[in-house]
Amino acid sequence: MPEVRLVGPNGEQVGIVRIEDALRLAQDADLDLVEVAGQARPPVCKLMDYGKFKYESAQKARESRRNQQLTVIKEQKLRPKIDKHDYETKRGHVRRFLEGGNKVKVTIMFRGREQSRPELGYRLLQRLAEDIGDIAVVEAAPKQDGRNMTMVLAPTKKPAPRKTAATATTDAPAEAEA
Repeated sequence: MPEVRLVGPNGEQVGIVRIEDALRLAQDADLDLVEVAGQARPPVCKLMDYGKFKYESAQKARESRRNQQLTVIKEQKLRPKIDKHDYETKRGHVRRFLEGGNKVKVTIMFRGREQSRPELGYRLLQRLAEDIGDIAVVEAAPKQDGRNMTMVLAPTKKPAPRKTAATATTDAPAEAEA
């Protein structure tokens, strides 16, 4: 005679009952009989509304996905013989990416004879790291691989949360009253 350990809809232990009795109890309560732990002896079953259970677990999964932080790596390419103004423009882009909370991979591309002078690229990356040291930390030190030298920068602090339209409208009346 097959038996199961039955758990009630509110988590209370009903005890060990026959499967037929458990199914009858589930029908009387207008609930489903769900096997929770099939490996246990006897198997554990619970009285619950299975549709509601699936819906709530899907909501929890969606909420946890929403709270995950997506890390994006932006890339900025430079040349060793970069002009001062061009360097400042690229540095501005790197700063903007970091302030947005993204990691930045800075790549120096060497061509021709430039490949015999990797120290130029190394100095350029060091200068960039110093210039934006207030908002970034070097995650991967400058490293030569083939014709390129790369360095990865990560933001030191999290980006400020963006104001949405809902928070902007709720802040406006408070400022008008003050």
